[in-house]
Amino acid sequence: MSFSASPRPPSGPRRRSLLVSAAGAAGAVLLVGCSGGSESEDRAAERSAADAARARAGRDSEALAARYAAVIGAHPGLAERLRPLREEVVRHAEAFGAGGTASAGASSEASSVASPSVSARAAGPGDGVGRVPADERDAVALLAGAERKLADRRAEALLEVPGELARLLASVAAAGAAHVYLLTDGG
Repeated sequence: MSFSASPRPPSGPRRRSLLVSAAGAAGAVLLVGCSGGSESEDRAAERSAADAARARAGRDSEALAARYAAVIGAHPGLAERLRPLREEVVRHAEAFGAGGTASAGASSEASSVASPSVSARAAGPGDGVGRVPADERDAVALLAGAERKLADRRAEALLEVPGELARLLASVAAAGAAHVYLLTDGG
């Protein structure tokens, strides 16, 4: 009886190649496990910076909504023109995760517009809104300037934040630029 080698090579992987592959995969897992600490710290720092940028953008939108409310309160004749822009700014604040003062400002706006004795200082002290100009054109110019500064700041921040937040900032900055147009030439 003679044992001859089969002319056909064995199908499938050899035992030795399976062992080498398994050892390589185990080594790769160990390497990833060792370097994962610094990578996760980098991601945590990036996430923290993005969260800070998102919170800042939300606060900025809330402050802008308060400024709109102050102008509407001081100049009720502008309410019809400014209310849609302010509502959009409130939605921007909500998109960034803010939700306190922008919504609260809506109810104070409604009460201040209904009140016949509205002063030029429609917002509270220390709120960062400042005085509202007595002239309607100057008040609208004040809003346009605030929108322009905020849109520019958001456009600059695009390079410092990750993808989804960058897209949101870009969208809101574009909306701010459209508000500037509507408040100036296009209004």
